[in-house]
Amino acid sequence: MECLQRAPLEESEMPAEREFLAVKIGSERFDARLRRAAAPRSCELLTALLPYVGTVIHARWSGEALWAPLVGAIPADLALLPEHASHAPVPGEVLLYAGPKSAPELLIAYGDCRFACAAGELEGNPVMLIEDGLERLAQLGREALWNGAWQLRIEPRP
Repeated sequence: MECLQRAPLEESEMPAEREFLAVKIGSERFDARLRRAAAPRSCELLTALLPYVGTVIHARWSGEALWAPLVGAIPADLALLPEHASHAPVPGEVLLYAGPKSAPELLIAYGDCRFACAAGELEGNPVMLIEDGLERLAQLGREALWNGAWQLRIEPRP
């Protein structure tokens, strides 16, 4: 099976106004660009949850990524249609999945990963992109692998 990795949308595909969210993992804070042009319905769903507080753990099925279950925040029977969906996010890319194969969830890529679950490959919609601090994000991911969960908080950037 061939795995193709795609790049995030080019700046020319983005709206003129950039909207950012604050993503806090443990004690580390990141600015994340909301990807409304790529996934408008998914971004609308995500922003309706704000401020969101939950937990991230290492994404054991997917490789170098953090995983945040959204059960309880998003109805389990909700199915999002694909919006520029991908199973191979780039580091810093955050995918939202809500569909029949798995519970609603966020995947936060920090390195090489392929979005998956016990039932197989998943494709998530790109809702955010963390562009700075990728080395810190990777360190948090490695620490989650060996030390366990981190608190996750997503909110409008102050």
